[in-house]
Amino acid sequence: MKLKVLALGAAGALALTACSGASTTESSTAEPMESSSSMATDMAPEAISVGVVSIVSHPALDAAQQGFIDGLAEAGYVEGENLKLDLQNAQGDQSTLTNIANTFASSDYDGFFAIATPTAQALANVITDRPIVFAAVTDPVAAQLVASWEAPDANITGVSDLNPMKEQLELIQEAMPDVSTVGIVYSSGEVNSEVQVTEAEEAAAELGLEIVSATVTNSSEVQQAAESLDADAFLIPTDNTVVSAAESVIQVGEQKQIPVFASDESTMERGAAAGLSVNYTQQGLDAAEVFLRLIEGTPASEIPVETQSEFDMFVNPTAAEAQGLTLPESIVSRATKQF
Repeated sequence: MKLKVLALGAAGALALTACSGASTTESSTAEPMESSSSMATDMAPEAISVGVVSIVSHPALDAAQQGFIDGLAEAGYVEGENLKLDLQNAQGDQSTLTNIANTFASSDYDGFFAIATPTAQALANVITDRPIVFAAVTDPVAAQLVASWEAPDANITGVSDLNPMKEQLELIQEAMPDVSTVGIVYSSGEVNSEVQVTEAEEAAAELGLEIVSATVTNSSEVQQAAESLDADAFLIPTDNTVVSAAESVIQVGEQKQIPVFASDESTMERGAAAGLSVNYTQQGLDAAEVFLRLIEGTPASEIPVETQSEFDMFVNPTAAEAQGLTLPESIVSRATKQF
């Protein structure tokens, strides 16, 4: 399945310093033309400083961060030249996140990039005078980050990784025609996860499935929560706490012969059987474009929150076999990538 990202709109022209060559005359006192290196310096975007924070380190969020940095580089912002980056990671700890947010609030940075819902909430609570752009946020309205998807208010907007829960469940049904119950482990402290579970429950009712769930407060509880569920299949949502400990769910899946489906590419690569995934590198690239529009003065209210309308499908047939499932060729043949 081919990824299609909704257009973010014109990013706005970067402010470039015009370079005009000095007029020349036959006089020997005429000033020399600028060198190509000095012209390149004159044309470089004005220097900016950005505070970047992620809730935890795992491949999907790391990809969003790198995508953001790459997006700034594509626009002419190079770290160490005209870009200062302060990269922070809360490592899943709320008190650490609060401290980072407060430090950023007292800084003189031009703007901020928040990766994941708890991170965006922490920054939005203490920073109101400078732009904040987010990525990997499932439902910014439910998280009380924006007034609406179409017209964010205040100083924050960004890119959503809202996952297609109905399509995920339909994929599970296609892979496992006899499936009746799907187990989801999620963090009780992440509103993005609560939104996904609610959507999964509503979709399951339409599809004749039952969702059974267990909540955790930290990654150390994930394995026990997975073991507690009586399910035919597991579905790992875009939950930062659970994704950071995805191997725990995969281990239970292998032991109990319960296929594990996931919502991000990295978890399929790490051992989930299959799933539909947001492209998190693209999330970061799109967030960089939004960030530059904010920095240039476009109000957040004029930049709708972006979503993806189509998703990559990844499969890991070897992992599926280890969990007691042979993926149908109808699924494998449609995969964007096979691990």
